[in-house]
Amino acid sequence: MAREGVTFVSQTGMTGIYTIQQVSNVTGLSKQVIRKWEERYEFIQPERLENGYRVYSEKDVNALLRVKLLSEKGYSIKQAVDMLEKEPEQTESLFLEEPSDYKKFNDYVIQLLEKGTYCDEVEINLILQQAYHHLGLELFISKVIIPFLQEVGDRWERDEWDEYQEAVSSMSVRDYLIQIRKTFQLRDDAPLVIGACLPDEHHELPMHIVLLQFMLRGWKTVLVGASPAPGAIESLVQKLKPKLVLLSASTTLPFEKDPKLIRRLDHFASEQEHITFYLGGMGSHMYLKEKKLKSIHLSEDLEEILKK
Repeated sequence: MAREGVTFVSQTGMTGIYTIQQVSNVTGLSKQVIRKWEERYEFIQPERLENGYRVYSEKDVNALLRVKLLSEKGYSIKQAVDMLEKEPEQTESLFLEEPSDYKKFNDYVIQLLEKGTYCDEVEINLILQQAYHHLGLELFISKVIIPFLQEVGDRWERDEWDEYQEAVSSMSVRDYLIQIRKTFQLRDDAPLVIGACLPDEHHELPMHIVLLQFMLRGWKTVLVGASPAPGAIESLVQKLKPKLVLLSASTTLPFEKDPKLIRRLDHFASEQEHITFYLGGMGSHMYLKEKKLKSIHLSEDLEEILKK
């Protein structure tokens, strides 16, 4: 029997089955709307348990999300359903026009969103553990962590989630990524990369993700967390002598609070002969788009550095 908060897993892998309340939590559609779309348009066909309760699959959840998004783009529900069924390739390219609109969640992300709705930290942590041990670190990051965090941010921006829901979900992910970094085994002679948020920059999750991707490729990592004290980055770099330094600013606040900050860091970087410095994040590009740096390389995507 399906119960609230229970997801079933087959022996062949993750094939979650969700109650209508869970589907409502994940999609933002009311139970009445879900039933109406199911009965009128028949593009989802949930199974029925012996007691008559509907149970939905990952495929059903993603179909509902796609119809919802197409309706928000101005299509009628019937047009959206027809497009999904008759023009799947064309419809897929429509979703890819805007990355934030591309909704295709696996069972782990669906479960995380459902638990995040209720700010259930214990369950979020358990799902993260299951996903990590089942998928391995690389897929865990690309298929679970990144899409989950993107959707959390989107829901907060759309006012579908409040600040507490966003904070609990983000902090749970951050704490779990810290656990992974602390226990990850690397060679003693592995090259070192320092990742640092700029002073007054509080968005450290992107840097956690980038550093884990470096660790996957054999790098030792050190993180200077959110909003470090002035001079802390320079002091740590001088002490540890890394091969790379990655700096991040998701907002323009660090540069606005201290207009001389980037000039000092660029001068400092010019004095470190054997250390390469990169700066990334949306805030960096917004503030520095018409400015040139002498020794710090501006990067649109810090992950791209791994391919160089």
